Amino acid sequence: MKKPITRISVIIPNYNGSPAIGKCLESVFSSKYESFEVIVVDDCSTDNSAEIIKEFPCKLIRLDRHSGASRARNAGAENSRGEILFFIDADCIIQKNTLALAGKAFSDKNIIIGGTYTKLPYDNNFFSVFQSIFINYSETKKKEPDYIATHAMLIASEAFKKNGGFRENFLPILEDVEFSHRLRRSGYKLVMNPEILVQHIFNFTLLKSLRNAFRKSMYWTIYSMKNRDVFADSGTASVELKANVASFFFSLALLFIFILTRDLLPAIFLVILQAINIRIINRKLIKEFLDAKGLIFAFLSVLYYTTAYPLAIGSGALSGILKYTLGSKTRI
Repeated sequence: MKKPITRISVIIPNYNGSPAIGKCLESVFSSKYESFEVIVVDDCSTDNSAEIIKEFPCKLIRLDRHSGASRARNAGAENSRGEILFFIDADCIIQKNTLALAGKAFSDKNIIIGGTYTKLPYDNNFFSVFQSIFINYSETKKKEPDYIATHAMLIASEAFKKNGGFRENFLPILEDVEFSHRLRRSGYKLVMNPEILVQHIFNFTLLKSLRNAFRKSMYWTIYSMKNRDVFADSGTASVELKANVASFFFSLALLFIFILTRDLLPAIFLVILQAINIRIINRKLIKEFLDAKGLIFAFLSVLYYTTAYPLAIGSGALSGILKYTLGSKTRI
């Protein structure tokens, strides 16, 4: 007897997403899966994205005030009819087989399944490609990850509603991390399925890349200090990245000592430290850069990853430490 097809509710929060939401919805409605609905929750956008959304046969819910992605996703879940909720972002493009793979992978309402970004993003520029490869690698390292990201999160509707959905009085980002941790403490299992892929539209420049790194690092530090897991190997906040940031700042100190003293010993230690960081700690990530785009891209990625990127991450972490220590009013 043929197994009945499970209905999937694809839930997409949208806020001023006019550059990407059309591409996102076009990809969803090109899916080969037979039973799904699409719910887009517009978070009081000020652009013309609502008009773009209306061109597609989806359910459009419009919030009366800007409330954040958590509220938008919760509103989508409240108005869904599917047995499975599939959360993606408005700047993500699903593959034709993504929903079929999601439906096939889902078999237990006590398991939250995650997908990830394709290695290569929609926009083929250096900083976007760097970010997509970095996230794909970081999120797929473990079959049972520390969290499931909402750019590709699959969960039973019953489980989502039973556990109260995403916290709406939370940080501006990382609501998916908090949600994952909360459900895992309640006995749910987190599983990564690297075949479930969405292609992200980054449109990153150097400034956007560094700003994104700073912002995420700041809020991640605030949450991690509250959660007491600062040194955890957690997806994009990986042990490798933390070691890379530490290596960068230690290297700066060694370089400063070398300039002041002209003693070769700090310079030798600096070279050894960077060799350990690149050849041992981060070798798997660097191999991903190499395999995806070749030698020149890998060289430029290593250069960026070990210089400007850790500076932004470290500065964000310091800002997060200061905000948390000084009693930030940010709700966590």
